[in-house]
Amino acid sequence: MQYSEILIRYGELSTKGKNRMRFIGKLRRNVADVLTIFPEVTVTADRDRGHVYLNGADYKAVSEALSNVFGIQTYSPSYKVEKSVPALKKAVQTIMKTVYQPGMTFKVVTKRSDHSFELDSVELNHTLGAAVFEVIPEIQVQMKGADVVLRVEIRTDAAYISHETLRGAGGLPVGTSGKGMLMLSGGIDSPVAGYLALKRGVDIEAVHFASPPYTSPGALKKAHDLTRKLTKFGGNIQFIEVPFTEIQEEIKEKAPEAYLMTLTRRFMMRITDAIREKRDGMVIINGESLGQVASQTLESMQAINAVTSTPVIRPVVTMDKLEIIDLAEKIDTFEISIQPFEDCCTIFAPDRPKTNPKLKNVEQYEARLDVEGLVKRAVAGIVVTEITPEAEVDQVSELIDELL
Repeated sequence: MQYSEILIRYGELSTKGKNRMRFIGKLRRNVADVLTIFPEVTVTADRDRGHVYLNGADYKAVSEALSNVFGIQTYSPSYKVEKSVPALKKAVQTIMKTVYQPGMTFKVVTKRSDHSFELDSVELNHTLGAAVFEVIPEIQVQMKGADVVLRVEIRTDAAYISHETLRGAGGLPVGTSGKGMLMLSGGIDSPVAGYLALKRGVDIEAVHFASPPYTSPGALKKAHDLTRKLTKFGGNIQFIEVPFTEIQEEIKEKAPEAYLMTLTRRFMMRITDAIREKRDGMVIINGESLGQVASQTLESMQAINAVTSTPVIRPVVTMDKLEIIDLAEKIDTFEISIQPFEDCCTIFAPDRPKTNPKLKNVEQYEARLDVEGLVKRAVAGIVVTEITPEAEVDQVSELIDELL
């Protein structure tokens, strides 16, 4: 017997009341996006559960992809069986002979959405349980905590049987909590921040600052690869490359070295906020962790935040480095993040950055710069690329590989 579908249970979405179908519809679209690498697979969703029809696709690969999609509480691979008592009896016997090991217990749980079926749920439980005893006489029934739970569902088109319940990623479907702009560097922290925002349903767009020739094509490819890792949690992500060379050169030429990092971060925040407004985002997300580096003191955060009234979400702000690394390894971004390509935050980093920058000093140094013009030109020069789960490299990455 081969699995015909995977049954999805929603979990937290059951609390959404009148908005439930909006959440479910978004989850269905996210699942379909993540599974575009399996063109034969089809996805449907109703009020109670979702269905991923395999149509011959490799169950293990599809299951692994589903395990990362936010909004899924649990899921079960299922067999499609002819809707008749003899066919159901034969199916449960085959399944139990395959999975049974000495000492195991079992129970049968039946649900009928087709109430015209010849047996009701209790009768079918007894009938199928007896069929199992016919082929495994020594097996025991256990109503609570059984080793094997045979779940039988009688639908209009056919019957479906499952015996595994796998844990999903939980959380909310990506996109149900609005859109945020993720300030994505090439480091360890910002992809983890993006992952945590995705888990609570935020649809992220990745904003990455590039300063060629100081930052290399390899650094851009690294940022693309990090973004692609995040697509497995909810589907395609828009990647926004921001030209930042002119701004960094201007800051380095006209401002004191100790304030380079603060001024750089303030420009990044202004630009990200302008992009957010242009693209209908609601919040800014970054990977700042309190006290981790000199620019991530409360005083620095206050000076940097002063350029915007937009909410700035810092999902990893209270986590230490080891906690962040553990999450980065879990979501498979760590090995990419430690690749030795410099990003905008490191190329002109001062030896002794100001950890307690004074806002009046920052504003005084910015008065030497054409802040409005620099921001406007950077925003006008952005390049937007859609990063998808299905390809190992997109067109931009192929071009970068050629350059390397």
